[in-house]
Amino acid sequence: MSPLIRTATAADVATLIDWAAAEGWNPGTGDADAFFRTDPGGFFVAEVAGRLAAGLSLVRYGETYAFLGLYIAAPEFRGKGIGYTLWQEAIAGAGNRIIGLDGVVAQQDNYRKSGFAYAHANIRYGGTPTVPAAASADLVEVQRLHVPMIVDYDRALNPARRETFLAEWLKDSGGRQSVALLRAGKITGYGTVRRCHEGSKIGPLFSDTETGADLLFRRLVSLAEGGPVFLDVPEPNAAAKALTARYNLKPVFETARMYRGIDPDLPLDRIYGITTFELG
Repeated sequence: MSPLIRTATAADVATLIDWAAAEGWNPGTGDADAFFRTDPGGFFVAEVAGRLAAGLSLVRYGETYAFLGLYIAAPEFRGKGIGYTLWQEAIAGAGNRIIGLDGVVAQQDNYRKSGFAYAHANIRYGGTPTVPAAASADLVEVQRLHVPMIVDYDRALNPARRETFLAEWLKDSGGRQSVALLRAGKITGYGTVRRCHEGSKIGPLFSDTETGADLLFRRLVSLAEGGPVFLDVPEPNAAAKALTARYNLKPVFETARMYRGIDPDLPLDRIYGITTFELG
């Protein structure tokens, strides 16, 4: 039986997040709502005989870029071609947009067959760090008035402007808290920590300098509710890897960042932690 492909509802997205948690992907406990509000038409599911069989997100950031994630199938529906059918239909709807993804390393060859090219590795580091207090008058908890400045700052570190996403992500809700580094009235870095099914994740962690990244990291760790902390680091950023070593975080997982279309050539030296594996 051919699967029915349709746009996902908010409830479907919550189910996909639950599936991801069961697979050990450790999503944030408040991810579903923030993800869905970013692009309600950017999530897709496959149904078989009225049962949810697979899901995928292809969230659009404007007219030029989209990010593919949450590609997952229920265990009983794997190996039947259902996920691939969903993949093909979703990608066809992206038009001429560049598409990014963070895929498991073992699937790189399959992604290449769909026109994706390898850009770099992202490595998840985790542990329970002990950090000195981050005392600086330049560190501020993100308020609504900071959001437009952060959106402008964030644009240089992503392939497209993320205004709608950040309006949700930077809210002090869903287990998320955000901190910015504000110097002479200018954003020079920011980061978010969010509660996850296991411990907390920091993402993004963006900074113009290594010192700023260290300050932000320490403040964000202090806002976590105990337990392990995870940070997804672009492998080419040596300063970010040094930060993880300094606070005794160890590699636990790796993905391949790939793009279909022109590689946006992001300034990875300022990206100490990507935002999410699901939405880029």
